[in-house]
Formats: sequence, structure tokens, C-alpha cells
Amino acid sequence: MNYWLVKSEPFKFSWDDFVKKGGDHWDGVRNNTARLNLMKMKVDDLVLFYHSNEGKEVVGIARVTREHYPDPTTDDERWVVVDLAPVEKLPKPVTLEQIKADERLQYIDLIRISRLSVGSLDKPAFDMIIAKAYD
Repeated sequence: MNYWLVKSEPFKFSWDDFVKKGGDHWDGVRNNTARLNLMKMKVDDLVLFYHSNEGKEVVGIARVTREHYPDPTTDDERWVVVDLAPVEKLPKPVTLEQIKADERLQYIDLIRISRLSVGSLDKPAFDMIIAKAYD
């Protein structure tokens, strides 16, 4: 199993919007590294849902339900989407400040490549972030 973090601006598409839809395809990615990460996602991989710009916090866990296929929002065949479904809302959000303050998490894409909209995580980082939601 792989672990990921996806970012969404909550005024465009929030966790609550995602839950109301029961899941959705993750579209609009136009960064090559993010595209490659989407292409590596496998069914049942776990994904942290991060509110960017407003809030700057991890708010929920999603699961990959369909592997990459052409992005229906563009005719450019390079771009892909995956389907995600909500798993659970975190009991309390985990802020970017909390993540930055943890020296053990300084290597993750969210910190190192802050503008990347789809980043990878390893299991220890995923587990540390989740644990912060239950502190």
C-alpha cells in the first residue's frame, strides 16, 4: 500500500463537498510531478485530504477507488485523474504548523515541495500525521 497527500482549496472543493459527493475524480492537476504521483496511485492506497490556502490543514482520509485515466476536463492526453472516496474526517485537523514543528516530518513533500498538489508519503509519516489528529 502507498500513502499520499492531495491538496484542495476549500473555497473551490472542500472536504465537506467531497463527502457530499461521496467521492470524486481528482482533476485539474497540471504539474508533471503531481501527474506522475497520480499515475503511481493504486486502488486502496490511502490519501490525506489537505485544505490549502485557507486553513492549511489535513482534514480527512480518502481511499483510491480507481487508478489513473484521462482527465475529462482537458483534451490534452498527458493529464490524468484518479477516483477517490472519503474514508473518515479527522477528529481534529492537523495544521501545517504542527507538521512543520515535527522534526521527523521535515522530509515529506508537503514541506520540501510546498506547491506540489499531489505528494507522496511513507507509512511512518502518514501514521504520525494521523496520530496528531487524535492527540
